[in-house]
Amino acid sequence: MRIISGNNRGKRINIPKNLPIRPTTDQSKEAIFNIIYNKYDFENIKVLDLFSGSGSISYEFSSRGANQVTSVDNNHKCVKFIKSVVSELNLNINVVKSDVIKFLKANNFRYDIIFCDPPYNYSLENYKEIQNLIFNDKTLNSNGIFILEHSKIIKLDSIENFRESREYGGCSFSFFYL
Repeated sequence: MRIISGNNRGKRINIPKNLPIRPTTDQSKEAIFNIIYNKYDFENIKVLDLFSGSGSISYEFSSRGANQVTSVDNNHKCVKFIKSVVSELNLNINVVKSDVIKFLKANNFRYDIIFCDPPYNYSLENYKEIQNLIFNDKTLNSNGIFILEHSKIIKLDSIENFRESREYGGCSFSFFYL
């Protein structure tokens, strides 16, 4: 895995084999960041990365100058790994070990961009629960975007606030706006 752009452009990060993750591919990540980059001034955004796994998305936002990045994962090994990379690269990322649903229910902050990459075995109801927590609890700023990475087998266009979906390889990215 590598950081595609920003201060740490080209930096390779070796992910331990014992992490239970499915990292977003560099090709998919580059495509998604091209979409986001045209809509936001990265120096003025607050980002929430849910189910952060290896931290790849958080590193990319921080490297590109995001004002505030919060990375949330429930797995101890993932959190420990992300913290080690944050320390090594001196990235501006707040790492939180928490269940995503519990985090969202307790959250009091608003974010401009929320990226969420839950396990691919999530049901439509699981996706709806996350989306409802984000939109009903006002976790997303009014000009914000919620991006949900999921298997291309599942279609999320029936969920409220859905705007579009993009497919890259074996995965889809669904975009939700207020």
